[in-house]
Amino acid sequence: MQTFARFSVVLLAGALGVALIEPRASAQWLTYPTPGMPRTADGKPNFAAPAPRSSDGKLDLSGIWTSVRPDIPRDDNPVGPNLKDYMPAGATIPMQPWAEELFKERSGRLGAGRPSERCLPHSIPDAMLVGSLKFVQTPGLTILLYEEFNHFRQIFTDGRPLPPPLQPAWFGYSIGKWEGETFVVDSRGFNDQSWLDDWGHPHTDTLHTVERFRRSDFGHMEMEVTIDDPKAYTRPWSATVRFNLLADTEMIENICENEQDNAHTQPK
Repeated sequence: MQTFARFSVVLLAGALGVALIEPRASAQWLTYPTPGMPRTADGKPNFAAPAPRSSDGKLDLSGIWTSVRPDIPRDDNPVGPNLKDYMPAGATIPMQPWAEELFKERSGRLGAGRPSERCLPHSIPDAMLVGSLKFVQTPGLTILLYEEFNHFRQIFTDGRPLPPPLQPAWFGYSIGKWEGETFVVDSRGFNDQSWLDDWGHPHTDTLHTVERFRRSDFGHMEMEVTIDDPKAYTRPWSATVRFNLLADTEMIENICENEQDNAHTQPK
C-alpha cells in the first residue's frame, strides 16, 4: 500500500509515551498527480529517473519526502526514531556523563515526557525522522514544511551569514549553500528544550548542526547530519537518514490539540 503524506498528530500511548502515527481517513488532493513527475509506460511514477534541476542547474530538492526507518529488530517496545539506528553498525554516540544519564532516564521510560506530548516541536534532526516534510526551493530561500503540527523552517541561501546570538529558537537559524551536488545547511541558535530523537538524546544551547542533502535520483534522497555540541558530547558525530519521495499526494493541515490527544489514548 502506498504511503501518503498524511499523518495524525504524534500521540502519547498510555503511560509509555509511544509515538503513534496513523493515516488519516480523509484528505484533500489525495490522488492529484505530482506536476513534472516522470512516469513509466504504465503511468506509474518513475522514481529511478534522473533528479530534476532548477533553472540555475542545481539539483532541485522540491517535493514531499518521508524518512526510511532502518530495519532493525527490537525486543523492547518501539518508541520511535533513535539516531543510533541511523549510524554504522558498532558506532557509538559519544555522550558527556550528564547527557548519558539523562538519555538513560528518558529512554528508560520509553520516551515519555518528550516535547511533542505538549505540542512542542521535534526540532533538528528529529523533525526529519517523523511524519513527512515538503521542500520548497527558490533561488534565495529554501523552506521546509513539516506536516506534523504545521511547523516550518527557513534556510536562507542568499549569501547572508548566520545572525549574531538571538533569542534561542526551537529550530535554530539556518543558512544553506551548494557544494557541488550537495546542499549544505548550517544551523545554530537553538534553545535546549528539544530532543534530538524520540529516545531522548539531549542537547544544549551550544548545539550546531550541519545537514548535507544529496538527491540521487527522482525518488530518493539522503541526509547526513552532524551533531556538534561540546557541552553534551565529547566530539562531533554523524547519522545518515534516507528519504523516499511521496508522489501523487499532498500535505494537509495537522493540528496538535493542546495536550488533549493524550486523553484519547489512555486505557478505558
